[in-house]
Amino acid sequence: MKKAWGLALAGVLAVTTLSGCAGGGKEASPSPNTGAGEEKPGEAKKEPTKFSISFSTSGNPYLESSPDINKDKWVLKLEELTNTDLNIIPVSHKEFDQKMSLMFAGNDIPDVVGNLRGGPTTSSMAGSVEAGVFRPLDDLLKEHAPNLMAQVPKEAWEETSFEGKIYGIPLWISNPSRRATFLRTDLLEKTGLPMPKTADEFLDVLRAFKELGVEYPYQFRENFKYADTFLGAYDVLPFQFELQDGQVVPKFFDVENMTKALEAYKAMYDEGLIPKDFATVTQADYTKNISAGKAGMWAANAEGLAGFRTKIKEADPNSRVDIVASPTGTDGKGGLQHVAAISQTYYINSKVSEETAIDIIKFFDWMTTEEAEMFFSFGIEGDTYTIENGKVNYKFPVTKEEVDEEGFRSGNLWMVHDGTYRKKLAELTEDGKDMLDAFDNILAHEGRPGITFNPNLSSFTKYPDLAPGGDVGPKLILDHMIKMIYGREPISDWPKVIEEYKAKGGDEIIKEATERYKNNDGVIDRTK
Repeated sequence: MKKAWGLALAGVLAVTTLSGCAGGGKEASPSPNTGAGEEKPGEAKKEPTKFSISFSTSGNPYLESSPDINKDKWVLKLEELTNTDLNIIPVSHKEFDQKMSLMFAGNDIPDVVGNLRGGPTTSSMAGSVEAGVFRPLDDLLKEHAPNLMAQVPKEAWEETSFEGKIYGIPLWISNPSRRATFLRTDLLEKTGLPMPKTADEFLDVLRAFKELGVEYPYQFRENFKYADTFLGAYDVLPFQFELQDGQVVPKFFDVENMTKALEAYKAMYDEGLIPKDFATVTQADYTKNISAGKAGMWAANAEGLAGFRTKIKEADPNSRVDIVASPTGTDGKGGLQHVAAISQTYYINSKVSEETAIDIIKFFDWMTTEEAEMFFSFGIEGDTYTIENGKVNYKFPVTKEEVDEEGFRSGNLWMVHDGTYRKKLAELTEDGKDMLDAFDNILAHEGRPGITFNPNLSSFTKYPDLAPGGDVGPKLILDHMIKMIYGREPISDWPKVIEEYKAKGGDEIIKEATERYKNNDGVIDRTK
């Protein structure tokens, strides 16, 4: 596989000789006492460990609007708790892959790099792990990260590994079904319709929302990202693979169900149930429309329930938002993708000294402790919460700005932990309890798994327009889907799309995927 990985390095200049930015301009200051460690009696306090770290903004407005996030109160408190001196380098969520590529090409690599796409061989890592830019962590983790080694699932370590060695420290996901269908149930009540179950019943609800004057009955987002509810219903998520007749092929090879999904989206477009510019709706507009109370139904991570309720109530005090069972298709099942065992992953620059690398590992290990969970969940005692008779009294955010600030502290800054949900916080409110209930009683019984590979198929590099993203389909496929929904191509031509895919390199992708599946070469099969 090594020869194939060389292709991923095209355009990345001299990546094997990267010097790193060793603290983003700050000189690293090794210290064995950081975060998880405590000073021994009589031992002088160690100097804070300095290191630079980059990670995605995840679209968080609080982070993206900060003039200098390194002077933020939550960052300063995190440094105090962990005896560190951080140089945080936010990476634009919208331009994440582009910014990462520029980072590697310019040899300006922080001490720690957070990869939004997760695994070490994803395109955003630009072949850097294969080229030796980051250090393997197995031995250091075993010796200095007891909490991580005890809590991180085996599947998550496998997904952060390359050639049998662990390279990344993950924000892991213990429940693979975490994307949910959200519905304005106050609007449903106004329609007089029962809770929908099938895809057709959901379309009827959306039509009723339109009659009520809802501007966007179903809130779309570009590239079908978090807009793939009906693709999930018919089990044709275009970025997933499955075994068909002895071959590993993309799920969109299922012509019958792909046709039904496209017909559903075309009906939504023709009847004004989705925005007319659905193909170009950005994440920012998606979020803005939902928060303004303009949407009746959408897909999002289930953990966002409380945030959606808070923001939408500002626009419509009578609103009610709930997570509901996703629409079902021809097989009686539904739901969004089963996500990977990792969400984001953090890699340590190989140019960082071993002593500093140990401190960084302890920094991440601390994030799985009770002390860390209290800080990231509730903030600072006496400021945002108090404890009376063993009970936490938390000052919950009320405004959008406060919600975004909490999202930064408990989301962006809490880099390593079980990212399925924030249980301590959830258990304090009815919204949180509803979210936990949705995980246990709805999401646990739905969702669409698929077959993936770690490392990725090398043929994806050769045919970039045929390569799916983590949760979006290949460009070639998305282009045809959009044209068919707009009515510029007939949906009945879908078999021709498959033939075009195969002719332009898809046959090679399928051959490689099938061979690796049969040889159990880096296969992650969640369909079993």
